Amino acid sequence: MITWLSENIGTIVISLVLIAIVAAIILKMVRDKKKGKSSCGCNCGCCSLNGTCHPKK
Repeated sequence: MITWLSENIGTIVISLVLIAIVAAIILKMVRDKKKGKSSCGCNCGCCSLNGTCHPKK
């Protein structure tokens, strides 16, 4: 088991870093969604779903 870990430590570390990055992105998206922020980042005036995505309050 220790031999396998030592042979694959680079792959394990990179995988853990990538999993942490993806988890952070998903967490940020969920928090933004709860705050009502848009994720598209585009000009809503030119969008065909302007009234649907951000209804006027």
